Amino acid sequence: MPALAPTKISGEVVWIGHVPDRLASLRSQAADMAELTYAGIPGEVHGGLTRPSCSRVLSQYPRNTEIRNVRQLSVVSAEELAEIAADCGLETLDPALIGASLVIGGIPDFSHLPPSSRLQFADGSMIVVDMQNRPCHLPAKVINADHPGAGDKFKTAAKGKRGVTAWVEREGKIHLGDTVTLHIPDQRPWAP
Repeated sequence: MPALAPTKISGEVVWIGHVPDRLASLRSQAADMAELTYAGIPGEVHGGLTRPSCSRVLSQYPRNTEIRNVRQLSVVSAEELAEIAADCGLETLDPALIGASLVIGGIPDFSHLPPSSRLQFADGSMIVVDMQNRPCHLPAKVINADHPGAGDKFKTAAKGKRGVTAWVEREGKIHLGDTVTLHIPDQRPWAP
């Protein structure tokens, strides 16, 4: 019996981007397509097969320990992004301002997908959800540059809606408008 249960839930890739130089800015650059490799999206600052450990895993490793990179992508829900925008007093919030890699529309309660869920794209490529992406203060400066004051509300507004981090399980090429099919671990209860 498979450990992953396909669902009838599908969505659509509505935005693709990558952060080329985090030291310069967290701002993503939008694209019409992305190549998914085992190291993530080429040219993406969060890419790589390994990464130095950070504050998220201090219980497991001393800071800067080399570990497997399961945070190659920052994936956000279009619907939750709209809610965050409203809570920040904005009509819309450009996903580039929060360093997003992908925005997916149409999958309910996206930020609460169980770890190990899979998102499979039209060409068969697949990414694996690591965990919910906690909101942080880093996007505030980038958002405030375009919308003064709105960035100060981001961390609170994004709580429970910041999307997920993910890593590439099967390589491929994804495009705007591609269908995304959700597969979830069958042992974990989850209902949208």
